[in-house]
Amino acid sequence: MHYPAIDPIVLQLGPFALRWYGLMYLLAFGTFYLLGRARAGSRGFTSADVSDLVFYGVAGVVLGGRIGFAFIYGFDRLAQDPLWLFRIWEGGMSFHGGLVGAVGAMWLQARVKGRTFLEVADFVAPLVPIGLGFGRLGNFINTELPGRVTESTLGIHFPCAAVRELTATCFGEFEAVTRHVSSLYQAIGEGLMLFVIVWLYSRRTRPTGSVAGIFLLAGGILRFATEFFREPDPHLGLFLFDTLSMGQILSLPVAAFGVFLMAPRRVNP
Repeated sequence: MHYPAIDPIVLQLGPFALRWYGLMYLLAFGTFYLLGRARAGSRGFTSADVSDLVFYGVAGVVLGGRIGFAFIYGFDRLAQDPLWLFRIWEGGMSFHGGLVGAVGAMWLQARVKGRTFLEVADFVAPLVPIGLGFGRLGNFINTELPGRVTESTLGIHFPCAAVRELTATCFGEFEAVTRHVSSLYQAIGEGLMLFVIVWLYSRRTRPTGSVAGIFLLAGGILRFATEFFREPDPHLGLFLFDTLSMGQILSLPVAAFGVFLMAPRRVNP
């Protein structure tokens, strides 16, 4: 099976072009808003609070995700073409950079509303995973995040343009070998599975910080697992005896901090 050819532009009206990648982010923040409205009343938040979180979140996630990707995964390209940092429609967002940006947005909202940071984090955590899934669907449409070579039935032929930096033996339109579609794996893991875990966990009253903790713990584990199917960035490769990718290394402290936030639950059930 070959990678489906999808036009990156959904709608073109004169100079205005709506791209699938941008649409995925609109869907992500729209879902965040709708889920937040549904969750707000029972958690002591208002519709205005949710709107403020969306406003702060858009700035934090987009800036953090893009800057994180540029400096962690694409520094060489950034050095050659600094304006590439602002061409978000070309793809390239870091989960961990976006997480840092989201933390900044939640801290600001907590300061403005007179809440603790962990109260805001617990409210936000169940609203985020679906948006992460949409982001990975945007990666899929952009033919980003090529997977590792596989002979399993799950593998598909990637376009040579998508794997040019990974191999010098790809000629023509499609690569001869098949690869895992790691973008879809991560859409299911970081999106659907993480949403189900965090949403169900948050339905009961939990100690402050525990919901944010399960989001970080489960998210770190799922990201760590799906990275085994993703081809490491060629300029970074693998670390620790050629076993772990940069994404996996960054996921370890995320999961560890999640355990730390959940620790009070074990002490004070």
